[in-house]
Amino acid sequence: MNALSIKNLSKSFGANRVISDISFDVPMGSIFGLIGANGAGKTTTMNMALGFLESDSGEISICDERVTYGKTAKSVGYLPDVPEFYNYMRPKEYLMLCGQLAGMNAAKIKKRGAELLELVGLEKANRKIGGFSRGMKQRLGIAQALLGDPKLLICDEPTSALDPIGRKEILAILTEVKTTVIFSTHILSDVERICDHAAILHNGKIALYGTLADLKKRKSDNYVVEFAEKSDADRFAALYKHSREENIITVSDINGGEILTALAEQKLVPIRFELLEPTLESLYLEVAS
Repeated sequence: MNALSIKNLSKSFGANRVISDISFDVPMGSIFGLIGANGAGKTTTMNMALGFLESDSGEISICDERVTYGKTAKSVGYLPDVPEFYNYMRPKEYLMLCGQLAGMNAAKIKKRGAELLELVGLEKANRKIGGFSRGMKQRLGIAQALLGDPKLLICDEPTSALDPIGRKEILAILTEVKTTVIFSTHILSDVERICDHAAILHNGKIALYGTLADLKKRKSDNYVVEFAEKSDADRFAALYKHSREENIITVSDINGGEILTALAEQKLVPIRFELLEPTLESLYLEVAS
């Protein structure tokens, strides 16, 4: 069973088609990154998945429950990009209010709230929320979103406005929540750090989608060959289509064995020969350029 399933989803605002016939699944238990530039349609997609926004066409299911406009699935928790709070409250008070509004009994709210505040590192933060930093508010927002033990946690740009330490803290929490997570972002390193699945949204369409391992396999091999002498670099550069920075030559779509054979035939000895690891950045630049 998939935690989230989107089939042939489209959405326009007037003449502006924001989402165009996209389909993807978020497997149960995965951490899924929805990647795209600002304005790519990530928030629009999430708002439709949450039932906040009506789609023009397509189907959305969360844990096999059909999503309908105006009704958020009970099995989903949500962290918006800028969560709002009652600043005069303290964390335990706020979670108690949220739990009561969701129909939970007080004993369960107290127990689950204490567990979640410890998870997000706020168990000792017994002051008013108005004095919290942005990172602390994001952590409290995660605790609130998890209060009802959702099977899917949806986070909209959870790290975009945080400093490096705050980003690291939020990402660490997302790996520990023990539920399926989907988060949107334009920060590719965050996806590489914790996600096992990802989709790249570009111009309203899914440009790439799959496991991170499979996505990286689609990237052409790039080899870097560096020489001590310019004359050697010139001779090697004449053999292949390449990019170059001084004596460092980068070649693509060539088998590594073929390069080694050419080096031997030309009696060239490089000081570095390296297969570059494909990155999400290189994949993104391929589809977005």
